[in-house]
Amino acid sequence: MNYILAVFKSRYATLNFANLLKANNIPVAIVNTPQVISRTCGISVKFVSDFFSRVQTLLSRTNLAYFDGFYSYTERRGIPSIIKL
Repeated sequence: MNYILAVFKSRYATLNFANLLKANNIPVAIVNTPQVISRTCGISVKFVSDFFSRVQTLLSRTNLAYFDGFYSYTERRGIPSIIKL
C-alpha cells in the first residue's frame, strides 16, 4: 500500500493538521518521521495516497505554518522508498 507523509517543522503544526484531517473524515496516523527526511520535528502525519488530492485541498485552505512537504512512502520486501512530492 502507498502512503503519503505530511511533514512539518513543528510538532504543534503536525498535530493540528492531523486533527484537521480527522475532522474531515480522512484516516490518519501520527508516525515517526523517517531519518532520511531531516529538518523536521520528528513526527509526521501518515495517510493513504487515495486521499492525497483532498489533503492538498485542505492544506491550501489553511494557514498552517512550518509545512515542509509531502513525501511518498512505499515499502517493498521490507525496504522503504521515500520520495519528496
